[in-house]
Amino acid sequence: MTALDWTVLVGYFVLMVLIGVWSRTKIKTVVDYFTTGGRIPWWLSGISHHMSGYSAVMFVAFAAVAYSYGITVYVWWAVSIGVGVGIGAFLFAARWNRLRSKHGVVSPLEYLARRYNLPTQQALAYSGAALKVVDIASKWVAIAVLLNGFTGVPMRWGILLTGVVTMLYATLGGLWADVLTDFGQFVIQFAAGIAMFVGVMAHLDGVPTLWKMWDQLPAGHGDALNGPYTPIFLIAFLFIKTFEYNGGMWNLAQRYMAAPSGSEAKRSALLSSVLWLVWPLILFIPMCAAPLLVHPGKPEQSYVELAQLLLPTGLIGLVLAGFFSHTMAMVASDANVISSVITRDLAPVLVPKVRRLTDAGALKFARITTFTFVTLSMLIAIATNGEGVVLKIVVDLVAATMGPISIPLMLGLLPWFRRCGARAALASWAIGLVVWAIVKWGLDSTDTTLVVALPLATSLVVYVGLGLLLPERRTDVDELVSSLDTDPDDLTTRRAAAVG
Repeated sequence: MTALDWTVLVGYFVLMVLIGVWSRTKIKTVVDYFTTGGRIPWWLSGISHHMSGYSAVMFVAFAAVAYSYGITVYVWWAVSIGVGVGIGAFLFAARWNRLRSKHGVVSPLEYLARRYNLPTQQALAYSGAALKVVDIASKWVAIAVLLNGFTGVPMRWGILLTGVVTMLYATLGGLWADVLTDFGQFVIQFAAGIAMFVGVMAHLDGVPTLWKMWDQLPAGHGDALNGPYTPIFLIAFLFIKTFEYNGGMWNLAQRYMAAPSGSEAKRSALLSSVLWLVWPLILFIPMCAAPLLVHPGKPEQSYVELAQLLLPTGLIGLVLAGFFSHTMAMVASDANVISSVITRDLAPVLVPKVRRLTDAGALKFARITTFTFVTLSMLIAIATNGEGVVLKIVVDLVAATMGPISIPLMLGLLPWFRRCGARAALASWAIGLVVWAIVKWGLDSTDTTLVVALPLATSLVVYVGLGLLLPERRTDVDELVSSLDTDPDDLTTRRAAAVG
């Protein structure tokens, strides 16, 4: 890292804080803070959805997978997400938006109290919020590993640096700041990713590298599925990511809710889907080519050494800023959505007077909650000091939460599952978590496919099965689900035409 590299990196941090300060002027109420009142253009919502979907873990853990196994990481990870988001564009995106526009829903979990009951909402909210803190701690560790590899900055100082900057702009500007910084981060990441891609091509055989390098790499590195990543794992991962990236990962539901209408939310989802299918390939090609250029002590450091080898002064700082951009985008959006869950779903039940807060008081409470969440996740990350937690926590938490928590949350939006009530939701949540705990800790399984697939499959079978065997059909639930079929304007137009 030269003085120019440091200048680029510091300039990036300053820009993020300034965006947060400016965004603060657009926040008047807690609704603005959490959903922007539905004022985010579809293209900006789509870019933000994409950027909030991955962090520096990609450049640490997934870079290690690309270094060790090749292009398979793009197939089972990025393609699965791209396809899953594309499916969700037609199933979920518009429905999330209509919860806000028709029912005033601000938190992704807010509708669960009406769809099922209050205990179901509270169970999903508490379990998801607790695990999310640890998940975000792993993101801080990943970015600290990268900062340490580039600059030698100790892990805890790297966590504090990124955490404090993220805390400032996320706390001040809410979802507006998240979305605007996502766009700025996308521009930075685009420049950094193209620079690395061109650097690898220039250092090897130019454009022919794209098809020549696979014969020079270890056997299997050009295969769609390689190593422990089997067809069953791919199918399970696709199901998980379809739920996770369409709202199961709560912060991404916010991007749909913040669009102007359901149809605009659908367009934003389609844009995000395209970005997922195209952009990660540009990022993974250099990671796959890394064995031809560098030989790091640990595969996790391969992308760092690649950047140090190939990039000129200034661009290393840009690449490192790109790493920060992904982590900060994900953490800021997670902090905002967790704050919305606590503010709208948890705190009013524990302390009823929270419901009576003024607009200004509710907004202050939301900011305090955001600050507290980021602080707690940083403290956990510092306590672990990065010892073996990065990929392990990410994979384990996805397996633990995405099935048991997202099955009731996501399928509850769809008309085909009206018969599935609170009994089915709570049972699928509880049994799914128990199965995960048994497989992961009781059996001490190291089979990635089993750990990822079984909790999801169990939750799905229990939820659907109980809906069929012990249906809980309610008129108010039917009305809620049916109201999500059309945008408010579409419904008004149809009613007017029918009356005419």
